[in-house]
Amino acid sequence: MAKNLVIVESPTKVKTIKKFLGKNYEVMASQGHVRDLPKSSLGIDVDHDFEPKYITIRGKGQLLASLRKEARKADKIYLATDPDREGEAISWHLLAALNVDPTKPVQRITFNEITKNAVKEAIKHPREIDMNLVDAQQARRVLDRMVGYRISPLLWAKVKRGLSAGRVQSAALRIICDREEEIEAFIPREYYTLDLFLKVKGLNKPLEAHYYGDSKGKREIKSKDQLQEITSSLRGADFVIESVTRSKREKKSPLPFTTSTLQQEASKSLNFAIQKTMRIAQQLYEGVDIKGSGTVGLITYLRTDSTRVADEAQAAAASFIQSSYGQEYCKRYQAGKKSESVQDAHEAIRPADLTRMPSQIKDSLSRDQFRLYQLIWKRFMASQMANAVYETTSVKIAAKDTVFSASASRPVFDGYTLIYLSEDDKDQVDKQNLSKIDQDSRLDFQSFEEKQHFTQPPAHFTEASLVHTLEELGIGRPSTYSPIVSTLLKRRYITKEGRSIYVTELGQVVNDIMKESFPSIVDQNFTANMEGLLDGVEEGKVAWKSLVRNFYPDLDASVKKAEKELEKVEIKEEVTDVICENCGRHMVVKYGPHGKFLACPGFPECKNTRPYLEKIGVSCPLCGRDVVLKRTRKGRVYYGCENNPDCEFMSWNRPVKEACPRCGKYMVIKGNKIVCSDPACGFSKPKDEEGS
Repeated sequence: MAKNLVIVESPTKVKTIKKFLGKNYEVMASQGHVRDLPKSSLGIDVDHDFEPKYITIRGKGQLLASLRKEARKADKIYLATDPDREGEAISWHLLAALNVDPTKPVQRITFNEITKNAVKEAIKHPREIDMNLVDAQQARRVLDRMVGYRISPLLWAKVKRGLSAGRVQSAALRIICDREEEIEAFIPREYYTLDLFLKVKGLNKPLEAHYYGDSKGKREIKSKDQLQEITSSLRGADFVIESVTRSKREKKSPLPFTTSTLQQEASKSLNFAIQKTMRIAQQLYEGVDIKGSGTVGLITYLRTDSTRVADEAQAAAASFIQSSYGQEYCKRYQAGKKSESVQDAHEAIRPADLTRMPSQIKDSLSRDQFRLYQLIWKRFMASQMANAVYETTSVKIAAKDTVFSASASRPVFDGYTLIYLSEDDKDQVDKQNLSKIDQDSRLDFQSFEEKQHFTQPPAHFTEASLVHTLEELGIGRPSTYSPIVSTLLKRRYITKEGRSIYVTELGQVVNDIMKESFPSIVDQNFTANMEGLLDGVEEGKVAWKSLVRNFYPDLDASVKKAEKELEKVEIKEEVTDVICENCGRHMVVKYGPHGKFLACPGFPECKNTRPYLEKIGVSCPLCGRDVVLKRTRKGRVYYGCENNPDCEFMSWNRPVKEACPRCGKYMVIKGNKIVCSDPACGFSKPKDEEGS
């Protein structure tokens, strides 16, 4: 009979940890929280010092009975839920729900990675439940419940049912709406650039230089007349090298991933939604069945905002790098500057075992698991490698009073870039080599390239840039970024087109109500300050109920005032030109669990619905009807004719309006090019030359 009971959160971990600990240990899973506030009411006793009213979560009764049964048998109980405030709270709730004999030892253990050494070390060093962590979780839960359960019914009454407000969610929506307003208010300004191409002896390609200004300093070309004045003045002029400056610079190796930087880089380089990144990272952390090794946890804990790395991991990385790449690629690890908001409880996200290289276990992983694991492995290895060294060359070219500049850098020592380049690094690769340029180089004029430009509005948020902004402002924490974005999408407050996030009419209406009636909740400074106070609870410096006592009266007063003063808002449905074949009405766009669909506005008299076909503005090359965006049952996007099944046109790549100038067939977008759909033709051109 097992003498010890270990309770973890996820069933996925049970088999692996049982294998590590042996027959004297029974390992069971709580499957997340076992107690929570009730769904049917606020669940907080406002009249008795805001005491939470916890109840057993529906459906967890039988599981708890099994856990209690094993707890009675065991001599010792270890609560091994996740190593964060949420995990600490689950352990506390488990202790309360198990009804354990007070004389029986119940201890808390945590491990940052699911490996044999980590689990056995945790068993050797148990501790008591950290009530500061528990109270920090309680404070967040209670504050979030107050905002959600007091404001959401108001939105139901004034706008429509099914809406929600949230302490962090509403602040994030405000940030997105503010960006949308900036974009709408933006007035573009015209300006011009002038590039100079010169033939230089010894260089295969022309030297490309950019207009800098004049002898007095940097200038901007603001009009066509000014541009023509500059080019006219330079007709027949001699171009000479005024100065050549060479220097060396180091590009620091990147820091290992935190939760938010992993989310951002996976979004940029793998095109993963934040929710997808977190789901796959959870699988890698909990364990994957590796051929010859059984179930193995591949990465350390995925919810962290620290870049700290354990000494053992640094030593292992140094040894691996030295043997694989050479001593010159090793460096002493330096953690990044710690922000005041960083919770340093965990290490950065890294591979649990460096020697488990991505290529070696590729066959045991799904495609997405492999891609994310490879990204984490390479980023961590790069963080432990030497800086890259570049020789930079800056050239100033003069003609009369006009100055042009050219610059480039070439790698002297590749350092960490031997194995890893971030998406931002890839964008900064130089396209010309100036190493052979010197003060005496002869320059022969070849051509000017004049371009008209307009200043651009701020970019729409992507999931990656939104996470970066939330982190910079101190709003939310790593574990909340994914749920925030998911909730905003689910409520239809925002929508995604490609990677860009757009506010819907509904999202704008809700944000306007929140700004008018609950300005502090959507104020980024207030939200960030609240995060700081919640961190103070975690550190034992702030009593959690004092936060709630100070917060609730203002919220209560604002809700009561809004109930009286806010006018009801009507959101008009999007009417389409599709006619209901049953009753002749124009069908409207509705939202369901799987996205948009068309429905008859005559419901419930007419219950007709049809799939929503998103037109892309391109005619079908076979029959001339509209090409629409579709999805397979597994969610893969493709393009087909709206007249399907009568028309069989289908393309995995997005078609464009323009026909191939070489063979006349339709063309499609592939990466940054537009190519002919017929591989035998082979015509292609850069995407920005699309004339459609």
